[in-house]
Amino acid sequence: MTWTALFPTITAAFLASLVEVVEAFTIVLAVGITRGWRPALTGSALALVLLVLIVLIFGRLLALIPIAALQFVVGALLILFGLRWLRKAILRSAGWIALHDEAAEFAKETRALKAQAADRKADFLAGLAAFKAVLLEGVEVVFIVIAVGTAHGQTLWAGIGALAAVILVLLVGVAVHKPLVQVPENTLKFVVGLMLSSFGVFWTGEGLGADWPGADLALVWIFAIFALFALGAVRLIAKPQKGLAR
Repeated sequence: MTWTALFPTITAAFLASLVEVVEAFTIVLAVGITRGWRPALTGSALALVLLVLIVLIFGRLLALIPIAALQFVVGALLILFGLRWLRKAILRSAGWIALHDEAAEFAKETRALKAQAADRKADFLAGLAAFKAVLLEGVEVVFIVIAVGTAHGQTLWAGIGALAAVILVLLVGVAVHKPLVQVPENTLKFVVGLMLSSFGVFWTGEGLGADWPGADLALVWIFAIFALFALGAVRLIAKPQKGLAR
């Protein structure tokens, strides 16, 4: 196994997981600060247990699928998943969708939790919010790890990339004790969308029996083609700024 094969897998898993973990951390932090850390940690722990069960179940099922069929199915799913991220990133960069604001999300979640303060079920609802955040974002992380790692037997390395993202967010989050507003989320989503789409095309082709020029290095020029298209799309549909348009 060479680094030309491992590096894209680890990087894609790390960057994609970083985005999802930051979003989950924002909500868990809001729960912890507003309602206390017991419901925040309890909800998060239950979600993590469920995620482990999902990984164990899907891991065994995927082992039963022939590699060519697995590459095709995973590749097709990655194309759909990656293009969804890429479409939103293009629209945000072009000014048609507002950039995601972790500080605003934190404030919104905090207001909602404070509004439940008089409810006897407030702690349960707070724990449920943490559970949902970790589970929903965690499912996307699990899918990314399985998708970018399974087709070439690199699930362990993809998992290491995702785990590194989790550890990084937790360390920085605990240190600053506030939402990670400095993370360039839209830029990350743009890059991840490009990477997942590129992986998807590459593995779909392999599933169909394609012999890519340069083997794994074909990912580089596939990525470059997607990047040129995406950057061109941003320029083409860029929303005119107020004051400049006539």
